[in-house]
Amino acid sequence: MHESAQPDRNPPLSAPGLAQGRNRRRVTLRLRLATALASLASAIAADAAPPPSNLIPKNAEQAFATTAAGLQIYSCEYDGNHRIAWVFQHPEATLYDASGVAVIRHGAGPSWEAQDGSRIVGEKIADAPSPNAGSIPQLLLSTRATANGSLASVRYVQRLDTMGGAAPATPCSAEHQVGSSPYYAHYVFWK
Repeated sequence: MHESAQPDRNPPLSAPGLAQGRNRRRVTLRLRLATALASLASAIAADAAPPPSNLIPKNAEQAFATTAAGLQIYSCEYDGNHRIAWVFQHPEATLYDASGVAVIRHGAGPSWEAQDGSRIVGEKIADAPSPNAGSIPQLLLSTRATANGSLASVRYVQRLDTMGGAAPATPCSAEHQVGSSPYYAHYVFWK
């Protein structure tokens, strides 16, 4: 009996082959996420009610709008009465343009940093309840630039149509325990 030499149809994957496969899956996952977020942005924009009047900046013009997906981070801390509860710490979110491209990173401060390195920090001026029950409030923030670039001329940021982000429903049990809550929102930047 003679075995014919046939090419191996399932060759073992090398380390570079594994890395390429993982990278391909990551890119595919990111593209799917971007597509889903673009759809979400369209749905939010289409269904969005006008913002409350206290969240509309005076003497400003809209620069651009984005949709955010991310987390609101909380930690368990004791209050003045020695009761432990979730306390908001900071956001961790990515903001996407209308075509689903990641354009801004949103973090502590609160701050927003664009791909070109420009950065603004916000301070709350006003808030209003979310139209979605159990969600973080809508906000109007004034901003100041901390780095030059595409965000340097932004004077105000609105956080609108929030979905989710409230403190975790699970009670916290240990001081400094960290919890998070996913959220979506529409961010509008004003000059």
